[in-house]
Amino acid sequence: MVERAPLLDVLTHLLLLLALAALCLPVWLALVAASLPLEEAARVPLPLLPGDRLLENLAAAWQRAELGRALVNSTIMAVGIAAGKIALAALSAFALVYFRLRLRWFAFWAIFLSLMLPVEVRIVPTYEVVANVLVPVHALAGWLGLGSALAAEGAGGIAKLSLLNSYAGLILPLTASATATFLFRQVFLSVPDELTEAALVDGCRPMAFFRLVLLPLSRTNLAALFIILFVWSWNQYLWPLLVVTDPAYDTAVVAVTRLVPSMDALPRWHETMAAALLAMAPPVLVVLLFQRAFVRGLIEQDR
Repeated sequence: MVERAPLLDVLTHLLLLLALAALCLPVWLALVAASLPLEEAARVPLPLLPGDRLLENLAAAWQRAELGRALVNSTIMAVGIAAGKIALAALSAFALVYFRLRLRWFAFWAIFLSLMLPVEVRIVPTYEVVANVLVPVHALAGWLGLGSALAAEGAGGIAKLSLLNSYAGLILPLTASATATFLFRQVFLSVPDELTEAALVDGCRPMAFFRLVLLPLSRTNLAALFIILFVWSWNQYLWPLLVVTDPAYDTAVVAVTRLVPSMDALPRWHETMAAALLAMAPPVLVVLLFQRAFVRGLIEQDR
């Protein structure tokens, strides 16, 4: 029986409206600033009603920040990171749940404890590895007493492989995800043992069972996780700013910061806000288009 409390309903809706206003107010102010001329966009306080220069400012921001190329780079990075995280997490969870490995509990807790090491904490060693992928080889060679040989090869340009200013450098260091591994593990643990036994009786090999049984059963969870990871990857700022010095690989978030006025420059906040709206549009569009799949992935299971 559901209790009806009109006063509680009113208070709940008021709280929801206040939360919605708090979330939408910054976006509205960015839209207002992006639609005003330069003089009005620099006024304090900012007008609350939009102007008539939105399309003009959007075009100017698109050209100044080179957002066309930046949006393509962000899309490649976000899709690559999200797909890589899901692939690695699903395979890792499959191994942890269905293979009787000796150290699987140690491996699981090692993966889970890596949540305490976000990108910001391990930024320096990660950058060192990306700047030269052969750093672990150098370290191993040093332990084995082969450091001088590799140093001689390095002088000829053989023992150094850099991923800076490349899509691989943007994507590969961020593809591991302890959270996604944990979520897939919980999904796979909920699969009935009878289904696994039936697949074994039918002669289903492990990877066929993973591809034909587990992945279809996890498609709603997979869709929700992909949307979350796509938005997270799109909003990455520190890592692309660090590993990319070539403007050809700038992401949309980094391109927007290029328009932020410096101390001695004329503040063109109307174009900066217009660029922010353009950079915000793709992830918002993805969430809106796949909203139903996102909600189903959070509250439902395909079983």
